[in-house]
Amino acid sequence: MQQLTSERLKEKIVNRLIIENGIDVNDATNKQIFYALSSVVNEEILPNWFNTNKHYEKTGYKQVYYLSMEFLIGRLLESNLLNCGMLASAKEAINELGFSPEEIFAEEHDAGLGNGGLGRLAACFLDSLASLRYPGHGYGIRYRYGLFEQRIIHGNQVELPDYWLKEPYPWEIRKEEEAVVIQYHGKVHMFKRNDGTLEFKYENTDKVMAVPYDVPVVGYNNEVVNTLRLWSAEPAFQDDARSQGDQSAFYHDLDHHHSIEQISGFLYPDDSSYEGKELRLKQQYFLVSSSIQNIIKQFKKTNKMPVSRLPEKVVIQINDTHPSLAIPEMMRILMDEERMSWDSAWEVTTRTFAYTNHTTLSEALETWPKDMIQNLMPRIYMIIDEINERFCKKIWFDYEELRDKIPELAIIAYDRIHMARLAIVGSFSVNGVARIHTEILKKKEMKDFYTLYPKKFNNKTNGITHRRWLLQANPHLAGLITDVIGPQWINRPKQLIRLLKHSNDKALLEKFDEVKRNNKIALANYIHHQTGILVDEKSIFDVQIKRLHEYKRQLLNIFHVIYLYNELKDNPNQDLTPRTFIFAAKAAPSYYLAKEVIKLINTVASIVNYDKEIQGKLKVIFLENYNVSLAEKIIPASDISEQISTASKEASGTGNMKMMMNGALTLGTMDGANIEIHDLVGPENIFIFGLTADEVLDYYQNGGYNARDIYNKDDRVKRILDQLNQGEFGIHDIEFKDIYYNILFHNDSYFVLKDFEPYLETHELVDRAYRDRLHWLNMSVINIAHSGKFSSDQTIKEYATDIWKINQV
Repeated sequence: MQQLTSERLKEKIVNRLIIENGIDVNDATNKQIFYALSSVVNEEILPNWFNTNKHYEKTGYKQVYYLSMEFLIGRLLESNLLNCGMLASAKEAINELGFSPEEIFAEEHDAGLGNGGLGRLAACFLDSLASLRYPGHGYGIRYRYGLFEQRIIHGNQVELPDYWLKEPYPWEIRKEEEAVVIQYHGKVHMFKRNDGTLEFKYENTDKVMAVPYDVPVVGYNNEVVNTLRLWSAEPAFQDDARSQGDQSAFYHDLDHHHSIEQISGFLYPDDSSYEGKELRLKQQYFLVSSSIQNIIKQFKKTNKMPVSRLPEKVVIQINDTHPSLAIPEMMRILMDEERMSWDSAWEVTTRTFAYTNHTTLSEALETWPKDMIQNLMPRIYMIIDEINERFCKKIWFDYEELRDKIPELAIIAYDRIHMARLAIVGSFSVNGVARIHTEILKKKEMKDFYTLYPKKFNNKTNGITHRRWLLQANPHLAGLITDVIGPQWINRPKQLIRLLKHSNDKALLEKFDEVKRNNKIALANYIHHQTGILVDEKSIFDVQIKRLHEYKRQLLNIFHVIYLYNELKDNPNQDLTPRTFIFAAKAAPSYYLAKEVIKLINTVASIVNYDKEIQGKLKVIFLENYNVSLAEKIIPASDISEQISTASKEASGTGNMKMMMNGALTLGTMDGANIEIHDLVGPENIFIFGLTADEVLDYYQNGGYNARDIYNKDDRVKRILDQLNQGEFGIHDIEFKDIYYNILFHNDSYFVLKDFEPYLETHELVDRAYRDRLHWLNMSVINIAHSGKFSSDQTIKEYATDIWKINQV
């Protein structure tokens, strides 16, 4: 790829402004500069994208297709410039034109295509596939609205529409000619053909057009450009009502079009009603039907071989259970359109699909009412029913020891369709996303399936792309690392381990310290601009940024803040290293307790931040509307990475990896990938506390935990809970009583009180360690050195070799 100089880039930007806007650069707005530069970047990307696709068609490489309801790709201009080798030149050109690169990049709205770790993982995987030259593409939905735009008003989360597409999105190309039709509802009629095979015909179906919008996925300095294909739901045809002047039909037509467009309208629509649940199910089938139709069409066009050989050229990875309907949809197409027998179609299907599980929470394993699927997708239901029938018969006849477990294994059980079970039965690989997570799946959550299919189960610990989370998000740290160990780590991130030999170099540690301090100053300025709160960049930046959920235990964190505040109120002069506690999180709109925790954090902040008695030793910051761009600001400035989930509950985590890679030290439980971080850096370079996964699982299975006992014995705990119960942190006495009752009367399901004392003790160790600055920096560099193990490049190589069996191009 030609690397343009800053002079040439300036010329192109100026020319683009004249051609597309008819204006001089001196009259241009930031937005116009953003679009002009994006257009220039696209000019560089498009030929490589075209050539990559042609190369795949010509050579017939086996390709992987990654199906996910979320792709949290963030902003792409800076990322595309980096991967095209033009970032430095572009920043120079923008500066020379009299604009700020940071302000230009900020003109891009974060794509509203995901919410949390699931979607960010998918985005990192696409980046690594392209950067490692693997033929791999993503399939998702082009939601017009993201999850929601979060505002904090009087401490409460308020949800506003996230209309991220209100302005043109410069990276997408509409491919209307490749649209496919999706069918819902209707009736299925079965006929016997002359050759004895069965034919299925559909009648009175609701048809929806799936129109693809393609987004380029640019590899790092290698001219490979893969594709993220996003499907948009549109009416399949226009009624004649308007031309005929039938007003009632006209309005019916409008309603019908609106209901169709809702399918790709919102990421995770509210499912508290039947209609909301049905819309989510429609979305899932919309994604998989359009994608599978497209994949088979591409296979036939490219490979000129029978569909029975599909697994030789195609592998489809299901990211969590949401795309599980891809399995019966593949069966439908192979049998009903390609006229394959059940056994032949099943062999092709089960050799094509692989499934990634992302949870140990049984309540998070997706199920759907049988009647809903039967009504919405009658043919798909018939196929699922047949898969289930054959699967249960196999257990009955071949696994006598599991006969009693059939209700716990059946895909259809108690009038519910279990999507994880469907994904396991219909795939050739089932992987967890961290070592402990996979072991829990094998030994507990999916023990009986592991008995049935021991060879299917494997582990692939999650990863993050170091290109975005170090090179792009923290360029000064990346530059310092390159100065010390050379640039080879950029293409081979495991070479970060070479930093170990420099981890005691005082001069180098002081340079690392300067980079961290400057990042903290930048974040402190951002916090002041956003909130009006002044924070001390010399304080410990203690960070917890992730989805708000009870098991992630933001409540434990804010209880610690309240404890410290109580201590300072009792003795304002005590020796405490100043702390800035930084939170960012969205709670699901219907998740009442999670929203109460957000309110509590903000209420505590409103008291602590303005209490002069505590001499500025504590600050509490909640940054609203957490997304990728905000994470890119917070992570390089973090000192402590709070990874405090209840042990056994967090499948992996990737925020822990991002902060580790940027030199933050992990304070966490032995859960998810924390365990693997601990094993790499050693117990002396991480802060571990709390119950183990085995202890938590034992409490769940055998009982023996009583939260009220801790409340009665620990004065610190009692004081905090009584403060909540008595309204000390609320305007009204009833505020936060629900948190109080949930802890004491529902017996503290996530062991907040049980882990409270060890959590406090571990924070004392943090305080002590931070005072020895060189020792702290040594620990920080050791963590960075080991972080290359968690590059998504490594994870993708393992998927490619062990599961997908694909080769680099």
